[in-house]
Amino acid sequence: MILPQALIPVALKATSAGAPFITEAAARRRLHRRTLRPASYGPPRGLRKDVVISASRTEAGWPAYTLAPRSTGARGHVVYAHGGGWVSEIARQHWQLAAQIAAEARTAVHVLIYPLVPFGTARQVVDGFTTEVLTCLESAEPTVLAGDSAGGQIVLSTLLQLRDQHGVTLPRTIAIAPAVDLSMKNPEIAIVQPSDPWLGTRGTQVFIDLWKDTLDVDNPVVSPLNGKLDGLGPITLFTGTRDILNPDGRLFAEQASAAGVEIEYLEKQGQIHVYPLLPTVIGRTARQHIVARVREATTR
Repeated sequence: MILPQALIPVALKATSAGAPFITEAAARRRLHRRTLRPASYGPPRGLRKDVVISASRTEAGWPAYTLAPRSTGARGHVVYAHGGGWVSEIARQHWQLAAQIAAEARTAVHVLIYPLVPFGTARQVVDGFTTEVLTCLESAEPTVLAGDSAGGQIVLSTLLQLRDQHGVTLPRTIAIAPAVDLSMKNPEIAIVQPSDPWLGTRGTQVFIDLWKDTLDVDNPVVSPLNGKLDGLGPITLFTGTRDILNPDGRLFAEQASAAGVEIEYLEKQGQIHVYPLLPTVIGRTARQHIVARVREATTR
């Protein structure tokens, strides 16, 4: 189902979807509820019939699901990190995107159910994703990293670690509205904030403090914008101008380009956070673009 773009901010407000990110009190309530009663993370019923799903465990012991095309053999791998502010579990929209990539790019998509705050930390999770990518590469098939929002931070930090510790460069990374600087110190954030119907800095800071744990917020494992970006493989980055993560996303693209990285920067005027996941015409077009980029990267 495709919705008019104008309805999305209304729906976000009506459901208080952004409340945990707006105030510290709401963030702590969300944290308490998620800790007391963890949300379900399994794939929802009614995903595409042309995809098969298998369950496993990562080397770190996390639950993991692999989505693959039913009728043809999978070519290459995608390791996906879902968003949710490091506190919320994977949502239906993430599963739908993973299934679409698997079916239409004809590749195996590995969805990792990583530990969330207050139990998971940036160091722990980036290490886990690094190991998963290395495992996929043992098949000698192309491997793509993809993630949205908090998951975008995870995959970009993982990308840096793969290069620095293992000399690995990937054929494509997809970053959807990634959080790239968790210091949230960019003065342009305050300019964007009034137009963002979803995210805010005060509540988000509660989750950031837990996520970074003992690491400095400027550590690239926490804030990939602070890493050296030269020598990375091609990156596709989606961002909308009504998203407080947009100013830092733009900075990341500028610094990556200056470092010689092939960066495809897809900024959409008037779009909100993670617009490629939303049931809109522009979101659908973005998802088709993601599929095309994954297909190219996994068939080289």
